[in-house]
Amino acid sequence: MLIGELSRQTGVPHRLLRYYEEQGLLCPERDGNGYRVYAVDAPYVVARIRGMLAAGLSTDAIREMLPCATGAGPGIEPCPEVLRTMAERLERMDTDIAELRRRRAALAAFRDATQARREGADAR
Repeated sequence: MLIGELSRQTGVPHRLLRYYEEQGLLCPERDGNGYRVYAVDAPYVVARIRGMLAAGLSTDAIREMLPCATGAGPGIEPCPEVLRTMAERLERMDTDIAELRRRRAALAAFRDATQARREGADAR
C-alpha cells in the first residue's frame, strides 16, 4: 500500500508517517518509481506506534520494542527488552509524578502564603 492509503486507513498525516520512517519505526519498501510501499500490516504497526507514544514512550524505546509487537492485536510479546523498557519508563514516570507533586505542594504553599498576606493587608 502507498503512503496515501496508509494515511487514510490510520488517520496519520503523510508527514508523520515519514517521520516514523526516519526514526526507524516504519520500514517501507520502495517500488520502481521510488514510492514508499508499506506492508499489509502497516496499519497495525502505526496503531502500535501511536499507542506507545500515547503511553509516553520515546521513539527510541518504541524502536526497541516494536520487534516484539506481533499480530493484529495491541499486545506485545513479553520479550526481555519490552519488560525492561516498560519497567524503566514506569520508574521514570513515578519519579516525575513525585517531582510534580513536590512542585505542586510548593506552589500551593506559596499561593496560600500570598493569599494570607493579601487578606492581612485587606483587613487593615
